[in-house]
Amino acid sequence: MRWLVTRPAAQADEWVEALRAQGLDAQALPLIGIAPAPDPAPVAAAWKTLDQEALVVFVSPNAAEQFFALRPGALPWPGGVRAASPGPGTTRTLQRLGVPAGAIVEPAADAAQFDSEALWAQLRRFDWRGASVLIVRGDGGRDWLAETLRAAGARVRPLCAYRRGAPQLDDRQRALLEAALVAPAAHGWLFSSSEAIDQFVALAPDADHAAARALATHPRIAARARAAGFGTVLECRPSQAAVVACIQSIEP
Repeated sequence: MRWLVTRPAAQADEWVEALRAQGLDAQALPLIGIAPAPDPAPVAAAWKTLDQEALVVFVSPNAAEQFFALRPGALPWPGGVRAASPGPGTTRTLQRLGVPAGAIVEPAADAAQFDSEALWAQLRRFDWRGASVLIVRGDGGRDWLAETLRAAGARVRPLCAYRRGAPQLDDRQRALLEAALVAPAAHGWLFSSSEAIDQFVALAPDADHAAARALATHPRIAARARAAGFGTVLECRPSQAAVVACIQSIEP
């Protein structure tokens, strides 16, 4: 089977490389477009007071990329400020951008999911009363972690660092999409976001997905795939090793 990786472009390429290294036929078909925030001024201003934050939460690799794109010069990550990551992909991005590994809080490596709840399981051991917390995110998304931190006494401020939108597919990607629609049984869809499924449905509103197979990395995503009509929906942990193992277990 050919597996289509639907993450935003930068992360899709990383996953394709990992899947191909395990002998799988993988192609990038990003279904979420990423663009800078309409107003970069708040992001630039946040860098000036970053050392006053107790915690900066990055909701995704894109949040980290877009936030650091406006870093003044080579300003180092301030000592004493924790950076929170919901999973390995965001952690790798933060470390590549210069955040020390010791400053990063992330879910346990064996967590069932890499999400806000798993991240809170690590953050809850700290005292957040009166602490200033910045949440770097896109335009929208879940508010669960922000509300949980506020309930723990933190002063939480969301910061929009990027916009999500419809993908801008090139000719190769459109050809991949058409091939998958023509031969759904020969293709598998790797979904790490419910929004990617929504964008897929918007691109092919009249398609019949009864013969299509989706692999979802979270129960909420799996539920959305079933609602979209995918005939076979598999669930697995969102780590690369777990995804590879899941695919290898179902391929002949």
